[in-house]
Amino acid sequence: MAQTTTRPATLETAPACLRVPEVAAILGISRATAYALVNSEGFPRLAIGTRLVVPKDALERWISKNTKTA
Repeated sequence: MAQTTTRPATLETAPACLRVPEVAAILGISRATAYALVNSEGFPRLAIGTRLVVPKDALERWISKNTKTA
């Protein structure tokens, strides 16, 4: 039987660390784009063995830092 995973719809309901597909869902981008973003310089990520996760609080700071205002 396959295990289903509930993905957070927003950062407010997200767990402390996000998997790359969860980052993609929250940001509204594709998985491929999310993996490219997570592997880019300056993006907050944590490597646990071969698994990459993004701390929720660091993602929030990254969004705030990289949001351009008019």
